[in-house]
Amino acid sequence: MLGLSTEKYASVRGNKRLTVILIGIITFILVSVLTFSRATFGLSSCGRTIRTFNEAVAFSTSSSPQQQQHTTFINLNGIEATAEGKEKQEHVLILTPLKNASPYLARYFELIDRMTYPKHLISIAFLVSDTTDDTVELLKEQANVFLNRRDPEQRYHHVAIYEKDFNFELPEDKRHTFELQPLRRSYMARSRNYLLTAALREEHAWVLWLDVDLVEYPTTILEDLMSVNVDVVVPNCLRETEDNSFWGYDKNNWQETEQSLAMQKDLDPEYVLLEGYYEFLTNRALMVDMPTHLGQLNKVPLDGVGATFTLVKAVVHREGANFPPYVFQHQVETEGFAKMAKAMGFGVYGLPGYLIYHVMNQ
Repeated sequence: MLGLSTEKYASVRGNKRLTVILIGIITFILVSVLTFSRATFGLSSCGRTIRTFNEAVAFSTSSSPQQQQHTTFINLNGIEATAEGKEKQEHVLILTPLKNASPYLARYFELIDRMTYPKHLISIAFLVSDTTDDTVELLKEQANVFLNRRDPEQRYHHVAIYEKDFNFELPEDKRHTFELQPLRRSYMARSRNYLLTAALREEHAWVLWLDVDLVEYPTTILEDLMSVNVDVVVPNCLRETEDNSFWGYDKNNWQETEQSLAMQKDLDPEYVLLEGYYEFLTNRALMVDMPTHLGQLNKVPLDGVGATFTLVKAVVHREGANFPPYVFQHQVETEGFAKMAKAMGFGVYGLPGYLIYHVMNQ
């Protein structure tokens, strides 16, 4: 009797253990099915379907806030613009605002491509505004060429095309009318500021403002202008006339004189001064009238600059000097930029003997 009871007790205990194991297995299966069915029927927090175990693991990992957060550290102390930009591998950002520019783009890209500065250190960015021609399409085609050449040494670092319309329309024959210049230049300033803030990256040591309609400049111009080692520097921009003579084009490169400063003392603070117009003579010294035989790299201090070919150390822009669309010391846009840079303590210079040439237009 005792042996029989012991046998029955052992059998019952074994059955209980088996029952507990079976209940555990069934519970695990049910929990797993419920977990994955929530994802399958769109009950997960992001509403997407999870189809595999690996995907479920990846989903739970990527959903973790701790995993998504990260920090970017960039040491701006190491970004310098020096006289040896080419040797020190300093990056240059070329900036060009455009409107209906397709007739000039072929020569524009040809001149850039001839420059001897290393192409992998050059980025180019455009802002296209209120355009009705095929400027954007031509830019995209050329960007594809510049970025995908077989020889890596011939590829440019980066090309960006931005589009921002200001809905500002001005008939071509009114483009240089004296009375409309403050308004026109104000829109140009806004365009430049959009382009600058969109395109400037941490690797850029230099910024070059380049007109689309130049027809000639030296292939070594970037190295030459860098060698002067100043904060802002401009060459002397002329234009060739039909009788093969040369006239000053960029009259926005100038020095204040005693006469011009005296005249400004009694001027309304909101009055915008303009160069090259007979309606109001400023008595300033224009760089296009200065001697050109004293050497290519002979520099003179300037108080105003244009932007046909203006090389700027990127730190000047980073510290806040931009193109005022409002009146700043009687100037707007590029000349206002020069005034602002000087007010901040930066040096602005021109090279009367370093000649570049602009297309013949009005």
